[in-house]
Amino acid sequence: MTRRFHRYILFWLILAIFIPSLSGCDIKNTGQPLSASAIKLNTFVTVKIYDIKKQSILDHCMEMIDQYELLFSRTNPESELYQLNEHQLETDLLSKPLQDLIQIGLDYSAASSGAFDIAIEPVSSLWDFTAEHPVPPDPADIQAALPYVKASGVHLQDGRITFDDPHMGIDLGGIAKGYIADRLKEYLISQGVHSAMINLGGNVLCVGTKPDGSPFEIGIQKPFSERNEVITTIPVTGQSVVSSGVYERYFDYEGVRYHHLLDPATGYPVKNDLLEVTILSDQSVDGDALSTTCFVLGLDEGMELIESLPDVEAMFITDDNQLHYSSGFPKM
Repeated sequence: MTRRFHRYILFWLILAIFIPSLSGCDIKNTGQPLSASAIKLNTFVTVKIYDIKKQSILDHCMEMIDQYELLFSRTNPESELYQLNEHQLETDLLSKPLQDLIQIGLDYSAASSGAFDIAIEPVSSLWDFTAEHPVPPDPADIQAALPYVKASGVHLQDGRITFDDPHMGIDLGGIAKGYIADRLKEYLISQGVHSAMINLGGNVLCVGTKPDGSPFEIGIQKPFSERNEVITTIPVTGQSVVSSGVYERYFDYEGVRYHHLLDPATGYPVKNDLLEVTILSDQSVDGDALSTTCFVLGLDEGMELIESLPDVEAMFITDDNQLHYSSGFPKM
């Protein structure tokens, strides 16, 4: 992995310690939260429970993450999605979670007019941002793959999927963490948990409030900060905070910086004046999809989209380090 990716993981290790201080770590009558952390989903994940201290609940959360990764991973040869893309599935009937997530992805692909496109796999598979010495793909390979990047050529019906062309494939990296976070929250609530925080490497989803009834306070990373600083904090009650930014995974090659947020229209990293987009929403999967969509759309079109949606707010950070808020975005 690149040093920058190691620093990205280190940031979330630090934030796992920092967030409790933001969120108020003096838990009335319960002390510190019960917490479990691990490297999963190619990032650092942590789940903290503030009101019910049952290790079995946390253990099951970690098991759930592993189970979903075996469904949604684009790169793990044992995953259902990998085998789907490689035409290796023994049955044409997809698992229910994979059906659900693909349908969500298709809906967002259509609603965004392709700014978000789960059929980007032919292009995204050409880029390796975690290689020890990453290099950009051959331009000819990108041009050859672009005709297959079209979610309109993916058809899901009765649990079965077909592609207009066998060269097509699906990449769920833009929404999988959000979907998993939502399922973890549902499980925690089913177990009677009313105060918890789920952090899947940039996807933060809160269950309820802090034990004293006050909101959690979530830090938003300052792009490219060498000290892993937060640029602002926001109060959050029972909602999701998802950030997408050019600082998460990138590499420099021959004087050009390449980041992991790819434009489905070009096959290359998005070029605009944005450094980061943060979405506040009820469902983390919505925040996941919208953070990518708005980044591709840019500040003006992205803000217009957010203002048209109910119960969704956003903060955009431009390359002059200015913060741009939607009309209802909360501020400390």
